[in-house]
Order: sequence, then structure tokens, then C-alpha cells
Amino acid sequence: MHWPNKKHRIFSGTSAGLLAVVLMAVAAPTTVDAQPAPLNADLALRPVTTGDISAYKLASTTQKSGGLTTVGVGQPAYLEMQINSAIQSTDIAGVIWTLSYKPKGSQAALEESPLGATVPLYEPADRLVLQSAGRKLLRPDMPGMYIVTATVTAGASGTATVGQTIIAGTYTGKAACQTCHSGGLAEVKSPTWSKTAHANLFTDGVNGVASDHYAASCISCHTVGYDTAPTANNGGFDDVAKQTGWTFPTATVKGTWDSMPPALQNVANIQCENCHGPGSQHVKSGGDVIEISKPQTSGACAACHDAPTHHAKNAEWNNSRHAVVTRDPSGAGRENCVGCHTGTGFQDKAAGIAVPRVAYNPVTCQACHEPHGQTVPTTAAHLVRKVDAVKLPDGTQITQGGLGMLCMNCHMSRQNAAVYATTTAGSARFGPHHGPQADMLAGANGFNYGQKIPSSAHHDVVDDSCVTCHMQTVDVADKAFTHAGGHTFNVGAMSADGKTKMEVVAVCQGCHGKDITTFNFALFDYDGDGKTDGVQTEVQHLLDQLSALLPPDAKTKDALTIDSSWTKPQLQAAYNYQFVKEDKSLGVHNTAYAVGLLKASIANLKGK
Repeated sequence: MHWPNKKHRIFSGTSAGLLAVVLMAVAAPTTVDAQPAPLNADLALRPVTTGDISAYKLASTTQKSGGLTTVGVGQPAYLEMQINSAIQSTDIAGVIWTLSYKPKGSQAALEESPLGATVPLYEPADRLVLQSAGRKLLRPDMPGMYIVTATVTAGASGTATVGQTIIAGTYTGKAACQTCHSGGLAEVKSPTWSKTAHANLFTDGVNGVASDHYAASCISCHTVGYDTAPTANNGGFDDVAKQTGWTFPTATVKGTWDSMPPALQNVANIQCENCHGPGSQHVKSGGDVIEISKPQTSGACAACHDAPTHHAKNAEWNNSRHAVVTRDPSGAGRENCVGCHTGTGFQDKAAGIAVPRVAYNPVTCQACHEPHGQTVPTTAAHLVRKVDAVKLPDGTQITQGGLGMLCMNCHMSRQNAAVYATTTAGSARFGPHHGPQADMLAGANGFNYGQKIPSSAHHDVVDDSCVTCHMQTVDVADKAFTHAGGHTFNVGAMSADGKTKMEVVAVCQGCHGKDITTFNFALFDYDGDGKTDGVQTEVQHLLDQLSALLPPDAKTKDALTIDSSWTKPQLQAAYNYQFVKEDKSLGVHNTAYAVGLLKASIANLKGK
């Protein structure tokens, strides 16, 4: 690879994600009376998916993009100037765009983006803090490096110039990737990938194994570089098919794969370049990581997994808390937090990396799924990262829970209740930390006053624990579709008008009967008021009884405000109050344990 000079080299960024570098920021003069918002800018590449094309009524000929910095020749890079949302839109004077470097002989030029003002930023987390100040489109016309710079001016907030490097290439297929990635020369990824469904989906499809309705319309996502746009002549599957005279068979039967030209087999199935972008420049450079993408955004997966109604995983994830996880516990000094609060941090935690990456990114697909497969003991279902026994802070080992054990790595308390609730002084930060669902499900690590607190059977009878209930399949005709179940991880959602709570209870009906229509169904009069309400109502009543026994001036909106004046018995009770409250299920995860902890706390405060 020929780099023009060091000045341009810095635009290349890192192999971990977006390749944007702030070149200059000119702060405007400020006064004591009016402090303008600081201008923060980034030149990002926006993914465009089938779901986007449908939702935002884009032209049917709009080319898709995973938002990678490595793109195929003739394929689009959707450029987006992003600035902080604190800047008033009326202060944005505009963006000056420049294609500051391109390969010798290239005729490529910046074009108007087809993405109009109504198309939002791609990542839901970005929409909360950023806005688009302008967009352009670059469609590279030959392999090589392209550098785009953009200058945005925003009134008194100043001016910023940022840059983005794009590597254009052609598709090489798996043969070139396997040369290095089968062992010895680079990260060994090919052997485990070859065992995944991705590696054989097209093969099984054309052989009539994948389904009874596999069709030509399926293969744009099941092959490498498929793009029939006239500009996209880059060695993708459609190009090789045209060169070899291959057409999709009229019948998908055994032996179809074996009859295909080897050159076409080389770019078939879902392989490295589907996710990392075309590899010609990476190969030509001898493996320079700058010449290939290693995406951590959701767009790389959404390029195929966002085509509702039948491929709705990304649409579901967009409505999840994972997509908008808070930015606060990230950045330098937050090494102990990012293992659960960021996607890359969780990957590092799962890999046993002592010093994790701390930069913010939401909990994207790559956090929970290992796209290259795993070797021990075998590739996990759905490429979910392998998890051994989960250890709670009190030493409890959870060895049963199936795929849901992955969730338990983060959705647990951070304290050993028996020690913490007895020795820790009261403060605004007192408690088990948010999300002690694993502890609750296991019936462990509440403050039990030395008693044996009973536990419900959910942990023992639900094979995949969290996943079984929180990722239920929701029918496309259901109003809760893409708002509950699946990758929303929600078991309920509010209707569009905000008046009706939609609960996904199909899994409950398997054990509790077909007449169950809500999680809040009646079991027993736990609160002792002589009336059997729904279990969640009963647990809320017990929470109310307990909070009434705690300092009356310390309650704010159904929560406790704890300070150093609280006594040890009050803190022990408060720990259990928060433990049940932060579990969020109001007893559904483990009714017996939630009720037992609350009753034990009430009895202790009453001196019974």
C-alpha cells in the first residue's frame, strides 16, 4: 500500500472501529453571561439496511451498506457529519466537504446523499446525544485509499474539521483469507468459522437442506459482495456468477453445490468479507489491519439482519435497553464498569483480558455473539459466547441455566449481602447495584437474617433461563412484534398510544395454563390483607409495608433515600427492599424468595 505522506496516514484510524480524527477545533470567544456549548464533531459512516430503505421510503435502488470503512469498488460510503445535540440547529452554518485524497486515475467525487433530513442517526444510543449536521455519499471507482475531510461551523461554538479514511477494494473470497487465518500467520478464525451456520447457509440452501423455499432472493445476504448495481463490478458473487454463466437453479436439490464453478464457491456462503469488507487491499499489503474493518457497531450485522418482517433482529434490538445503555460507566477510570456497560468491555471480560477497552459503545450483537465460532467444547447455539459456571458475590455457583447464563454475567448484584448489609455505612450509593436478576433467580445472596428462605422452581425447570422467557418469538401480527420478545429482551411493552401494556406470556402458559394472560396472576395472599391479588401486586404491597417501617422522610417516588443516619437493621432491610425492587420483576423471577426476604425484613424491624 502506498501512503501519500504522514499527514494523510493519521486518517487511517484503528482497526477497532470508526476512523475519524479531529484535526482542528477553534473555540469561539465566550462571555461569563453566555457559555456556548462546545463543538464536538465526528465524520462517521452510516449503515443503510433493507429496513432503512423500507422505513424511510428510500428508492428501491438504494445500495445497502454495513457502515464499514472498507467498501467494495462501486459501493457506497454514506458519510455523516455528527455533532453533539447540545448545539442548536439554527447555529449550524453548514458543512464544507472535500475529497482530499484518492487513488491516481480515480474519477470518484462526493455526491449528494440519498438520506434525507427525516432519516435519523443509525445507532439509537447516538440519537440521544448527537445530531447530523450534513451528509454526503462517496462511491469509490477503483481500489485504494480515499480521504474525506469536512468542516462544520456552528456559531459561537466554533469550527471543527474532521476526516475519514475509506479503503476501497475488491472481493477475494475465503481462499485468500484462509491462507493466513487457518493457523500460524494471523488470528486463527477460519477453522471455527467453518463449523458455523454462516459458513454453510448458501450451500445448504441450494442443496435443498436449509429450507423448502430457498430462492434467488435469499442469496444477496448469503454470499460475498452481492450487489447488482452497475457500478459495483468488484468480484462479488453476482460478478463471478455472470462471468461463469451460473444462474440460480430452478430446483434446490442435493448436488447443486458440487456442480457450481469453484470460483463461485469461493465467494459463496457468509464469510469473512461479509462482515469485514472486501479484502484485496488487506491481502496486497501483507495483512495491514488498517486495510480491513473490524466493526463493533450493529450495522455490520444489520446489513442482513434488518429486513423486517422476517429478519427483524436488529429492529428488535433497536427497542432494547442494550441499544441505549448509559454512557456514564465508560471511559478512563471505569475499567471495572465497562465489562457490563459496553459491548467491547464485555467481550474483553469474557475473554479474560485484564485491562479492557474503555471507550463507549452500546451492547451490540458482537458482545453476546462470537461470529467466528468457538472451539471449546463445540460451537454454541446461535454463536452465543460460551459461558462456564457463574459465580455470585456470595460464592454461589450457578451451573444450570443454558444460554441464559451469558446474561447472568452482568445481571447480578455486586455485593455479598451477608457481609455488605451488616458492615457498610448508609449512603446514597448503598445497595446491591442495579439488576440482581441472577441472584434472585437462583434464590441466593439476599440478606436472609440467618434463615432458610424458600425458592421457586423457575431456575430449575426453565432450560435456558433468561433467554427462554425474555427472547420469546412474537408473531409478526402481534402488536408487540419488535417491541417485546426476541432481541428486545423485553417481556412486555406499552402500546403505541401508551394506554395498554402488552405482555408476552406464551412461555408461562406452558406451565401455568392457557388462561394466563398476564404475569400478575393470582397465587396466594402473601401480604396478609385477606385478599388474593396478582403476585406482582402482592409483592408491591409487601414492599410498601417494608418502606413504611423505614425512615419516613427518606422516600422519594417509591424509592429509598439512604444516608449515614440509618441503623444497621434499617440498612439490612433496605438492602432487601432494593434487591427485590431492582430485580424489576416484582416476584415473577422467584416469588418465594422475594416474598421470603421481604417478610423476614418486616418481621425483623417489627421485632418479631
